[in-house]
Amino acid sequence: MKHILVDFNLIGSKVIHSLNIQRKILHFVSLAIYFQVNHHYRVDIFTAIIDQQLQELNNRFNEQAIEFLKLSIILNPRNNYKSFNIEDICLLVDKFYPEDFSDKEKIHLRFQLQHYELDTPNHPKLKNMSLITDLCQGLVESEKSTIYPLIDMLIRLILTLPVLTATTERTFSAMKIVKIRFHNQMEDDFLANYLIVYIQKEIAERFTIDMIIDDFYSMKERRA
Repeated sequence: MKHILVDFNLIGSKVIHSLNIQRKILHFVSLAIYFQVNHHYRVDIFTAIIDQQLQELNNRFNEQAIEFLKLSIILNPRNNYKSFNIEDICLLVDKFYPEDFSDKEKIHLRFQLQHYELDTPNHPKLKNMSLITDLCQGLVESEKSTIYPLIDMLIRLILTLPVLTATTERTFSAMKIVKIRFHNQMEDDFLANYLIVYIQKEIAERFTIDMIIDDFYSMKERRA
């Protein structure tokens, strides 16, 4: 009977070598899965969402809207009115508010801007502001709004634009909900009143049933 000599060192080295290969394979598989998942979230999801958001921003803010925003920033009091520029402000009025200022007012506005540029940055209540909303309030508190009424008017027009835009968007969104197929026969006056109640829910919630009854009762008396 032949004796078989087993070299355990050789077997052990082969087992270890095999285990090392398996570890490397598992490591490469893990890396492949990681990069695949990473690519999925970075490219397939994240990049796609960013592209969608950019497309929505481009649709919402066209070249004219971007130009308006750039010109509006000129009135920002940040860094002690560093961005202030009279020519650009006059261009803002000519391009975006031609119906709000008469030709005579545009001439007076330029003179007011020249004095405003020298006066406001040195005023103790107006020189350390960073927001145009604070500037509007500061002009009233310092009574500079009476000295520069046209500039105050322009700032108020700029500040009311986001409110008007948001209200318009809310109105169109409400129209899609309210004016459905069953409401197509609704008259314009009734639709307008209905939309006011739907859009201005915060105000409508303040009305009580007793207040509504009293209002209808007073209408009945006036008609009589």
